[in-house]
Amino acid sequence: MSCGPYFDQCRKNVGRPVGIRTRDGRFHRGVIADVNNSHVFLRPLGNRNPGGFGYGLGGFGGYGGGYGRNYAVPLAYITALSLLFFW
Repeated sequence: MSCGPYFDQCRKNVGRPVGIRTRDGRFHRGVIADVNNSHVFLRPLGNRNPGGFGYGLGGFGGYGGGYGRNYAVPLAYITALSLLFFW
């Protein structure tokens, strides 16, 4: 599966709120903080903790620090990407 179309879409929409559906059926909402050749990094919307570690530590191997930490979604797992027009 080629990641090219999602890479380009993510790069064009850095700083915008998006919804991402992955192959495992999960739906991630966040603002695109960064994109590299294998992952899109999302900053969570609102005060929700996106990860599985609790206490705002994030998950999915994200980077950043403190509460509201960015988290990564592998580009190869994305099945749909949509822009969100509301917060």
